[in-house]
Amino acid sequence: MAAHQKKHLLMFCLFALVLYSYYHTSLPTSENLTQTQTFSVIPTHVPNFTVIIKVLAFNRLTSLSRCLRSLAAADYLTDRVHLHVYIDHFALSNQSFGSVDSFLDESRGILRFVDGFEWKFGDKVVHYRTGNVGLQAQWLEAWWPSSENEFAFVVEDDLEVSPLYYKFLRGFIVNYYYSSSNSTDSMFGASLQRPRFVPGKHGNKIQLDRGTQLFLYQLVGTWGQLLFPRPWKEFRLWYDDHKAKNIKPFLDGMVTTGWYKKMGERIWTPWFIKFIHSRGYFNIYTNFPNERALSVSHRDAGVNYGKSAGPDSQLLDESSLDFTFLKMQPLSNLKWYDFCFREVIPGRVVKSMDELGAVLPSVQRQETVLLVSLFRASEAIVRNLLCHFERLNIQNYIFVGPHSNFLFDLARRGHPVVDADQFLNNIRAYKFMKFQDSNSKFTKEVLVKAYVIKKCIEYGYSSWVLDENLSVVNNDLFIEFIDATSDFYAGKSSQLFSVRSSSSVKEMWTDDFLHQVATMVDEISLPRDSRSFASIVANLLEQKRGTKVKRVDESSISIEIGSRDANQSSSVVGKKMVYWSAELGLDLVQKRLEELSMWIIDGDLSCRAVICHQS
Repeated sequence: MAAHQKKHLLMFCLFALVLYSYYHTSLPTSENLTQTQTFSVIPTHVPNFTVIIKVLAFNRLTSLSRCLRSLAAADYLTDRVHLHVYIDHFALSNQSFGSVDSFLDESRGILRFVDGFEWKFGDKVVHYRTGNVGLQAQWLEAWWPSSENEFAFVVEDDLEVSPLYYKFLRGFIVNYYYSSSNSTDSMFGASLQRPRFVPGKHGNKIQLDRGTQLFLYQLVGTWGQLLFPRPWKEFRLWYDDHKAKNIKPFLDGMVTTGWYKKMGERIWTPWFIKFIHSRGYFNIYTNFPNERALSVSHRDAGVNYGKSAGPDSQLLDESSLDFTFLKMQPLSNLKWYDFCFREVIPGRVVKSMDELGAVLPSVQRQETVLLVSLFRASEAIVRNLLCHFERLNIQNYIFVGPHSNFLFDLARRGHPVVDADQFLNNIRAYKFMKFQDSNSKFTKEVLVKAYVIKKCIEYGYSSWVLDENLSVVNNDLFIEFIDATSDFYAGKSSQLFSVRSSSSVKEMWTDDFLHQVATMVDEISLPRDSRSFASIVANLLEQKRGTKVKRVDESSISIEIGSRDANQSSSVVGKKMVYWSAELGLDLVQKRLEELSMWIIDGDLSCRAVICHQS
């Protein structure tokens, strides 16, 4: 009997613990959710954190009063949430005495209202500026995080928030910031506004199905934006560096660049958008039916609107809540979108042949895959190549390289990668191979490329191996120069190598052949100009297999750059690629590519332009 009572007591305690966790993470239950919607990650330990509401105001008392009252009407549970109100001063220059008195009365009226406004959820701080600083400084100077556990929710004075907004923000912070298994360094915060704007020129329209309640999007939302401390500090330091060096936030292909050229330092979003583009960060957005949102802009007349435009959407409240919106799905279930609103798939790190088989179908285009080598490539060269891929709408690539921070940064940004070290360690045949220490690194490089090609052949995909010493001019290089009469193509100078998928190649490209490749690399002392995948495999095919490899002289389709000045930019017209010797230093390569207008990254190693292709 005592054991039976203890069992019931244990079950009761577990049940009480579950209820406690749900309450303190603001995640109510629901009977009508699907299995994917009901998944929620509840961290075992959440530190005490602080949310500070930053209200940015100027001269709109009616707007400000509506905003503050909506904030005070929200449910903050038992949390202490602080309110900071920043009131910008009116401009003193070129004002007559009569207009000055009018502006003074207006400002004093706003101050009287804010001073008398009751905020019972935490501290209230009022910052009344001595001079007019404008919207950009209002945003940028509103917050410097005091710790990694302090968050800012920035609200402009013409906004109105839902009574439910804080419950969502709290659940978001708990589930996506503090969960060790469900967080990412790629996220800078969450926007509560209804998603409706694509800043990339000629970008895709925002089209989301009803079942998508949460998604990630690169664009910052100025109508109710929660900011994480680390990315905001990083941005402020980045901004200081660029502003001090007079580097403008120009990003070709973005409509915000036109805004900045017209409005200059009156706005701040072009700066943040440029920063986000260089870092590859994302923002969480909500998607509710019937144009509803947790934060609504009334678009009152001000800096952004010459005259009032009215609410952009409808507030979500208890009466309109016909689903459980507080359930936080795992990040792996959410869709990610870039500035063009093209879907991005982050975290594709291939560590085994099986994982490669899962990734390849999403990578290939026209049954062709490009294997881009990272083994000796500088980050700048790779970033520049990626910008050319984007410009030419080349999407059928996968990076192959050693375990490194750079490799994982590429994966974080949505580029598929093969972790060569872990990939080979998961191949059984590789574990029995023994290599000389002097050749082991190069042998691993050749082998991992050969195994990736083997998987491509199994799937019926042709493949190209691109070493780090080239940049593409035209995307038809990988289509027109596949010769149906030859299974293998090798460049004489550029080290390009192509394998055409066929039944004969599949029969030949076996584990036994790959072992021969490894043995040849390991046992033979190779001259420096022959230490490339293309040279090794082409020679083995011709010498030991008697297979014809078509050697193509690149001079007719390419430009080779060297220590001498490059030709003028017009010389790349009609060419398909630019390549250089592996001995050429990075500074000289960059200089030659700049002469050919082929260096298209800026100081942040990000593309100078955002190219939106309709999907």
